[in-house]
Amino acid sequence: MKSGGLGAVPSYGVPAKRRWRGFVIAVLGLVILSMLVPLVFLLGLHNGFHSSGYIYEQRSTPSSHKVLESYDRHNVGHTEKKSEDVMKNYARGNKNGTISRGANEEKHRGVKVPPKSVLQPPPTSNNPKVGRIEQVTDPKTNSPDENGKSCELSYGSYCLWQQKHKEVMKDAMVKKLKDQLFVARSYYPSIAKLPAQDKLSRELKQSIQELEHVLSESSTDADLPPLVETKSEKMQVAISKAKSVPVVCDNVDKKLRQIYDLTEDEADFHMKQSAFLYKLNVLTMPKSFHCLALKLTVEYFKSSHDDEADSKKFEDSSLRHYVIFSNNVLAASVVINSTVTHAKVSRNQVFHVLSDGQNYYAMKLWFKKNNYGEAAVQVLNVEHLEMDSLKDNPSQLSLPEEFRVSFRSYDNPSAGQFKTEYVSIFSHSHYLLPDIFSKLKKIVVLDDDVVIQQDLSALWNLDMGEKVNGAVQFCSVRLGQLKSYLGEKGFSHNSCAWMSGLNIIDLVKWRKLGLTQTYKKLLKELSKQKGFNIAATWPASLLTFENKIYPLNESWVRSGLGHDYKIDSNSIKTAPVLHYNGKMKPWLDLGIPNYKSYWKKFLNKEDQLLSECNVNS
Repeated sequence: MKSGGLGAVPSYGVPAKRRWRGFVIAVLGLVILSMLVPLVFLLGLHNGFHSSGYIYEQRSTPSSHKVLESYDRHNVGHTEKKSEDVMKNYARGNKNGTISRGANEEKHRGVKVPPKSVLQPPPTSNNPKVGRIEQVTDPKTNSPDENGKSCELSYGSYCLWQQKHKEVMKDAMVKKLKDQLFVARSYYPSIAKLPAQDKLSRELKQSIQELEHVLSESSTDADLPPLVETKSEKMQVAISKAKSVPVVCDNVDKKLRQIYDLTEDEADFHMKQSAFLYKLNVLTMPKSFHCLALKLTVEYFKSSHDDEADSKKFEDSSLRHYVIFSNNVLAASVVINSTVTHAKVSRNQVFHVLSDGQNYYAMKLWFKKNNYGEAAVQVLNVEHLEMDSLKDNPSQLSLPEEFRVSFRSYDNPSAGQFKTEYVSIFSHSHYLLPDIFSKLKKIVVLDDDVVIQQDLSALWNLDMGEKVNGAVQFCSVRLGQLKSYLGEKGFSHNSCAWMSGLNIIDLVKWRKLGLTQTYKKLLKELSKQKGFNIAATWPASLLTFENKIYPLNESWVRSGLGHDYKIDSNSIKTAPVLHYNGKMKPWLDLGIPNYKSYWKKFLNKEDQLLSECNVNS
């Protein structure tokens, strides 16, 4: 038969060949595995396969690009060096995209299981050890944060820094309520548009109204009502519900930005309003002082008045004459009372108070009713003075000018810090002094915001040489720093500014040098540059007395009590003169409380009008 010919292949040959190939593959597999085991130990990969003390962490495949997040940490007693090795393996595992076991094995090992929403699909590898990562933390640095979670053990951890530099927040509840109100307002419009969320919409609206009412009456935690925590919890529940409702995030974001912009505009408005009201308060006479001036004026016209018995003293150049420009009855009274109180001899003291027409009669009656030792007091109305220099241009009272100057240090101008000072200077009325007191040779000019604490007799014995004005120089402000104000006039840039407040004036030399005419000329020139007289007043005063200032010792005057909160109390007590230069005068409610007592103790508190006008409060 043809089927059993020589060309046929035996049927048993094919299975034998297949069995031989399978045996060869098995042998090769064993050889490869025997080579891999030593290689694993050589590379140190066995460190990642501990049998206890590890933490599984779910991670998706590398293509998902999610950051691995741990949910629990345990201290297994490893050394610090072991921790460093583990952290390196942790990083290596992240880089290689390893994956962890499922949540079931974590439950058996007593490890906290992360929320279901965070768990990733189980690993696809058949090797259960792949992706096992050990993470060990140092108990000394494993401090919990505010949310109860542990701080990350890493260089520059914000959580650790926060624990170290934690500060107690002031009015924390008020700030929390404001934050809740912001969030609720941003979600409310989106929730209100959903018909299925009518109940939540009403709940949010009610909570918003309640917090708005609370915050309208409370600015600090101490002002909050007793049940505010309940309202806050109620609001938090409403916010949590609102966040769980699917809404368009862009709408919430736009509303939150709108609220932020409105709040910023409101804050800007209140800042401007505060600055305006502050300035208005500073420039306005207190109600109690206005009451006192009115009562004194009415009483002056109701009573009869004799001629001044001390009229001869007012022109006696052998006596010590003090000049005060003021429209404030009590301020002028404090200056005179403090000067006389500390004078060794008061009978040779004469005070000239120059006021305006509105306060002239109140001043007259006040200083007639009150005695100041043996000193004589003359009150003059600047508006009624009859002098040749005022025929064409009647004068009005102008008080010493104060200018707020911000500047860099003269010795170190490269420093970025600015310093602010209030420089007080002579006004227009001061340049009438040689004509008003034509028979006097020397006077001491006092501002009405000073308090005298020692005898001033030493001032009258000073030999000022060819200088005209004895004043305390203010060398922290040089004329060179004020070049933009002084214009192009020739002056020494190193010359110090000088201060009014306490000034001894040689009227003879003033008249001889014609300083009043010099001032008027400079004022006219600077007014053309500045455009108005007020801006030109203090540059003209500084330049008029350039090189004509006799520098008094700085210890004479302690200035800054009207703006500087950081003055040492010992320097205040030992200073002969206290100068309240600045906006916060001692008679104002805005005055610095720590410095008011030095001024108030020289008030005549026994006067009945003071209690009637509530001045002592």
